[in-house]
Amino acid sequence: MSRIAATFQALKAQGRTALIPYITAGDPYADATVEIMLAMTGAGANVIELGVPFSDPMADGPVIQKASERALAKGIGMAQVLDIVRGFRRQDDRTPIVLMGYANPVERYGVERFVADAAAAGVDGVLVVDYPPEECKAFAAQLHTAGLDPIFLLAPTSTEQRMKEVGRIATGYVYYVSLKGVTGAGHLDVDEVARMLPRIREHVKVPLGVGFGIRDAATAKALSAMCDAVVIGSRLVQLLEAEPRERVAAAGRDFMASIREALDQGVAGS
Repeated sequence: MSRIAATFQALKAQGRTALIPYITAGDPYADATVEIMLAMTGAGANVIELGVPFSDPMADGPVIQKASERALAKGIGMAQVLDIVRGFRRQDDRTPIVLMGYANPVERYGVERFVADAAAAGVDGVLVVDYPPEECKAFAAQLHTAGLDPIFLLAPTSTEQRMKEVGRIATGYVYYVSLKGVTGAGHLDVDEVARMLPRIREHVKVPLGVGFGIRDAATAKALSAMCDAVVIGSRLVQLLEAEPRERVAAAGRDFMASIREALDQGVAGS
């Protein structure tokens, strides 16, 4: 069983919702990413989404775009991202890591080389924003062969056909983008999410995470009853950006602890 599947299985048995933070590799300090990741898992994060910096992140809002720009300016590319994963794995061999990014860095690195090196480094899943499921069956098959989970996005505008395609090839979990537009934009409508998720579950049998627009513990708690995971990115990136180097990991820890506490309210034994 993969680390991702084992993590969700254990949380389900406990009646708990997975907490998945997103950070951009190398931001806000090139030497702090592993430290931040460890601090967040220590505070209750269950899966880490690690962003691969890219110069044209079309699905991301200004907060994550700027994080990518800062990381690129520090020389963070795919090789450095994989080094970060290796560094994390030397201290944590349990928490799943999902690389999230765009096709260009993967293809520049070389697809076959990327799959092999990611698996060897300790990556568990890969989410390529601009690889739609109907166009990347070969890539998904390569990931499966290497023991990696292909993670896909669904959105409020996704058709039934897109849901079916994702349901056929996705493993690990599926990430529902709860807002139209880019990351960090707009106001999350919890009722709209509640109407959409049952439609997705008709086609998708792996765990379902919800992200985009989750900025605080109250929103995360409101969503937790209807999904298997909450994903928090832009707000976390904002918080980390504002911290000095000596406080950045603690800031990540404290924010995760507040979300984890909210998610676990009412859970037996918590």
